[in-house]
Amino acid sequence: MKQPSPQATKQPVNSEHLVLRSLGIEDLEAVLRIEAGAYSHPWTRINFLDSISSNYVLLGLFDSSESTQDPSIIGYFVAMKGVDEMHLLNLTVAQSYQRRGFAKYLLNALRDWAVGHDLNWIWLEVRASNHAAIALYTSYGFLKSGERKNYYPLGLKGSNQREDALLMSYHITTCN
Repeated sequence: MKQPSPQATKQPVNSEHLVLRSLGIEDLEAVLRIEAGAYSHPWTRINFLDSISSNYVLLGLFDSSESTQDPSIIGYFVAMKGVDEMHLLNLTVAQSYQRRGFAKYLLNALRDWAVGHDLNWIWLEVRASNHAAIALYTSYGFLKSGERKNYYPLGLKGSNQREDALLMSYHITTCN
C-alpha cells in the first residue's frame, strides 16, 4: 500500500537559528528535564546512557539565536538502526516549544538520516492514549501496523496497570 507523502512542514519560528547535533553525556541534564516534563513514565538517565553506549542515533535540536547565551535544547530523538530500518525509540519536544513544527522538523531529520544510510522503514510504538503523537505521525505519513497489548505502564509507578501501544510504520521509499 502506497503511503501519502508527508505534508509540507511549516518551518518553525526562527528556523535559521536551529542547530541539529548529536547528543552526548554533557546534554543529559537538559534532556532529563525535558523528559520529566513530558511524560508520566519518562526515560531514566540509565536509558539514555545505554542508548549512548549502544551507539544509537541521538540527535538534539537546539536554538542558537542571539537571544540565548548557550544554545537551548528544543527537542531530541533517539533511534536504533536495524538491517533496513530505523526504530524510533523516543521523540520529545520541550513543552514550551510544542505545536510549532519542531517535531516534524525532527522527523525530517530522522528520515534524512535513514535515507542517507539506505534504510527503507521507520518503525515506532506510541501509547494508544497519546492522540497528539498519533495525529503527528499519521499526518507525517506513518500507518498503523499493529498493536502491542499491555506494552506501557499506566498509572502510578509500581502499579500493575498497563496500556496498549500502537505500532506504526513509515515506508521511506514510497514517500520520497
